[in-house]
Amino acid sequence: MQRQFFLPGIFTLLIGLTAGCASSPETPAAASYDPAADSLRFAGEVHLRNIRQLTFGGNNAEAYWSFDDRQLVFQSDWDRINPQGCDQIFIMNADGSPLPEGETYRLVSTGQGRTTCGYFLPDGRVIYASTHEADPACPPPVFRGPGGRYVWPIYDSYDIYVANPDGSGTERLIGGPGYDAEATVSPDGRFIVFTSMRSGDLELWRYEIATGELLQLTDGLGYDGGAFFSRDSQQIVWRARRPEGEEAETYRELLAQGLIEPNELNIFVADIDGRNVRQVTDLPGANWAPFFHPDGSRVLFSSNHHTLAEGGREFDIFMIGVDGSGLTQITHSGTFDAFPMFSHDGTRLVFASNRNARRIDSRDTNIFIADWVEHPTDADRAFR
Repeated sequence: MQRQFFLPGIFTLLIGLTAGCASSPETPAAASYDPAADSLRFAGEVHLRNIRQLTFGGNNAEAYWSFDDRQLVFQSDWDRINPQGCDQIFIMNADGSPLPEGETYRLVSTGQGRTTCGYFLPDGRVIYASTHEADPACPPPVFRGPGGRYVWPIYDSYDIYVANPDGSGTERLIGGPGYDAEATVSPDGRFIVFTSMRSGDLELWRYEIATGELLQLTDGLGYDGGAFFSRDSQQIVWRARRPEGEEAETYRELLAQGLIEPNELNIFVADIDGRNVRQVTDLPGANWAPFFHPDGSRVLFSSNHHTLAEGGREFDIFMIGVDGSGLTQITHSGTFDAFPMFSHDGTRLVFASNRNARRIDSRDTNIFIADWVEHPTDADRAFR
């Protein structure tokens, strides 16, 4: 789902493999690491090395790995590659090298409407949500609701499509009246989890790829979205809001207008049939964009809970155990870091950030890749 946050001076867009063992990735060899060359890394980021920037303008977000870890799919409004203005879905090589046609970025979506949440299938095709069949024009962005509340729009024209990696063969995969979006794929290639209004509220649903069978996974008042599978395909993690009392009534009123207020979100996990639901975080502010660590016992997510006293405009990536223990801050850029996703082999992390925009005084949100350091060394801890 497209998200937008306002940071001081920075406009930030928010808006098959079989299951492997659950071991943690190995730390890269220290001998090959040159801290002086790691110019995009900030002090305190001891779990990250060799950070590389892959996009260089506009708002780029939600970059997710192909099943062979060679490519990334992402959404972008960068005018160099997307003159239309609304987010469209693109593919790029994970190492930044040109694609076979000679370009660095390839359009996968239709170039019409507004799109969000691209994700690879095991066969290399891409799923994504789009409004293009309802209207080829961009739907208007919405940032403020009644009373000046900061809101996210829930476009009822979003359906989920599948396309070949060259953009051909686009077909609607999941749709119907109301919002269908935020789709991701299980590592074993069996299921898609997505957020839908088909039950009358924003709930998680599971789609079995082979049969088309649907299963509702959540059933509580409030927004459930942004779900991802664990590496063994046995669990899901997602963000949710559970309004009560007057907040519940406000939630219903906004939802009737196609809006939600994302000021209080926390992270939950459950089995892939929706059972055994557990709340992972109990933090103020917006805690969202979760993704499982390869070992399945921890989760990375983005949060502003630590900056609420200063207005909550800074978001960093944190790590926490699924039992709620061991909260650890991963990024320290002082701007916006979100949408973490581990490569399937567990050695790299892709994420979206304003970190370089802060240094060059721009409003860009770009895609970055880092080597993941499971066991930081003295060199990592001494980095300045």
